[in-house]
Amino acid sequence: MFKFKTAILLIILLLTGNGILQAAPTLASVIKAEEVDGKPPVLVNGGLLGALGAGMDEVQGRLGLSMHLLDGWRLRAARAGEEAEVLAEQAYEHPSWNAAADFLIVSVTWFAAFIGLMLLARLVLNYVCSRRVTQNKVRVKSLLGYALPYLFPAMIALPLTLSVSRFLQDSMGVSLALSLAYASSGGVFCAALVLTMNAMFDVGHKRRAVDIIRRTAPRSLFVIGFSAALSDALNSLKIAWQIGVNLASCLSVVAGLIACIAFAHLVVRLRRPVAHLIRNRALAQRLGQPALQESLRIFSVLWYWPILLMLLVSAFNLLGVGESSERTLRNALMTSGLLIGTVFLSTTLHHWFRTAPRSSGAYKVRLLNVMYAVLRIVLAVTFIELLVQIWGFSLLAFASDSSTGKVISDSLGHILLILLVTWLAWVVLDTAIQQALQPTVNRRGSREPSTRTKTILPLLRNAIKVILVVVCTITTMANLGVNVAPFLAGAGVIGLAIGFGSQQLVQDVITGLFIIIEDTISVGDWVVVDSNHSGTVEGLTIRTLRLRDSRGFVHSVPFGQIKVVINHSRQFAYAFFSVQFTYDSDMDKATEVIREAGQQISDDPLLSLSLQGSLTIFGVDSMSLDGVVITAQFRTVSGAQNTISRAFNARLKKLVDKSADVHFAQHYPQGFLMPVRETEGRAESATVKQQPAVLLTDIPPQSQ
Repeated sequence: MFKFKTAILLIILLLTGNGILQAAPTLASVIKAEEVDGKPPVLVNGGLLGALGAGMDEVQGRLGLSMHLLDGWRLRAARAGEEAEVLAEQAYEHPSWNAAADFLIVSVTWFAAFIGLMLLARLVLNYVCSRRVTQNKVRVKSLLGYALPYLFPAMIALPLTLSVSRFLQDSMGVSLALSLAYASSGGVFCAALVLTMNAMFDVGHKRRAVDIIRRTAPRSLFVIGFSAALSDALNSLKIAWQIGVNLASCLSVVAGLIACIAFAHLVVRLRRPVAHLIRNRALAQRLGQPALQESLRIFSVLWYWPILLMLLVSAFNLLGVGESSERTLRNALMTSGLLIGTVFLSTTLHHWFRTAPRSSGAYKVRLLNVMYAVLRIVLAVTFIELLVQIWGFSLLAFASDSSTGKVISDSLGHILLILLVTWLAWVVLDTAIQQALQPTVNRRGSREPSTRTKTILPLLRNAIKVILVVVCTITTMANLGVNVAPFLAGAGVIGLAIGFGSQQLVQDVITGLFIIIEDTISVGDWVVVDSNHSGTVEGLTIRTLRLRDSRGFVHSVPFGQIKVVINHSRQFAYAFFSVQFTYDSDMDKATEVIREAGQQISDDPLLSLSLQGSLTIFGVDSMSLDGVVITAQFRTVSGAQNTISRAFNARLKKLVDKSADVHFAQHYPQGFLMPVRETEGRAESATVKQQPAVLLTDIPPQSQ
């Protein structure tokens, strides 16, 4: 279904384009003639769209297509039939045995020359293939197998036949024999040339497709070459004078149509093998160049549609103007050559730019890509210009001679310039941002960009992209002839209404902008924005802050709701310790235990990487009913304070457990429990031994 729709679309475009090409010179001359006193006529307002509309109106009014094509061909066929009857009557009433003999002599001469040269070439081929140099070269043997026995004999047999025909008198037999010899040489040459080129692809993964083409194509190629050469030969003045102008013209058109039909049938039949040759490459090339592989895959699906389109154009021209069939076929051949040359140049450009050294800097690489795209556009424009010149029209002349063409060319030039400048600006700015986001490499190693850079530059990149797209769109619409003033006014009114209706959104955007510029928060920081939102910053947009808390939940906080930010991830942090000991503990030994635990942290090879100094002990910070408090701290890198605190507490607990003079204090509820102090007397000592170490103050002591 897709191919059927594509074919219908191509036919419609062909019919429209063919009429435009035929009427375009008339249009340019008419528009130029309408200029009065050297001044161009007033065009329809509207820039490029208006110029195109005016041009299409002129084209529709002056297509000049014949509405009586069928009647013309009916008349031509009737006249050709009359000329054929005259020839038949002459042959019946006055048979010319000399003409038949001349026809036989010329035909036998060409056949003998071709067969003799082919046998001689086979002997040469057997000798060359038996040499050691070519024994293991399969493709060389295939190339020589088609070039020597067929290609060169077809090229040499025709001049030999022409030399022999000079010794004979000019007659219809000689002319017809030379036409058939010319057509036969063309058929053999066409088949041999294509099969020789096909043999160049005879490698491992393409061998199956090459074999299919080798088995399928020879007969069709011979018919194509034979019919095309015969059509060209029948257009000669000598043949037309001898058999009749109308008869020669009709036979030439029929031969040309047979060539077109055979060519189209062959193209459709070989579309899959040729697609296999186009897209199948080595595995390393397919993996290393995915973009090129995708382009080749698309081209392999659509490669035969331009050829069918060209054949359809040739057929229409043959049917439309029978006298110009020779010129039409010549134009079709030139179009084919132009298409092949353009594809070759495009492939060469692609290979050169893709294989160019890439170690010269990011800017040069991106600018080379821009240059490659510009050259591809220039190549496409050149191809279109040469193509239309082949078929009798010139876009450059249309753009320079007519006022409509000038308007169209100026508008298109401005649009292309706008797109090119926008693209260059984006390439330069985007490359600068990408370079700033990449780690800098020096002799000491690589250095990652700051979190502020990682936060601001992506937002700046998106803003630049939006601005460039908006400016490019507005200027392009203006050059197309669209009045952008209402759009700008409407956008201003809508923006004003949105600004009044979304004050909170504006507040979020402005607050977020200042937070990002002041580098208050960066991606990767652990922050606390209020009592309900804390965690690691995962992303910053123009309006919201995205946090992931310790349980893995994601919080999206609008910037307008942020009043105070506590950032735990800037420069450094402190791991603060507050240790409480009992009153009966030795403070000097407690201090030594803390210092020893800190030294173990400093000596640890992993934990020491998070430290920015040794342990600082502040001494006895406070005393309470529960015990004595000693404070200390480590200076650590941001985010490592909790790890250092946990490791310090674990080591301090083990050291205190081993010490007999240092004890951790416990919290006692005041008013219920209190420690019992020792008295100086022995009686009191004995009483204390009988009582528990801790007494309830509410219960009086028991009497002895």
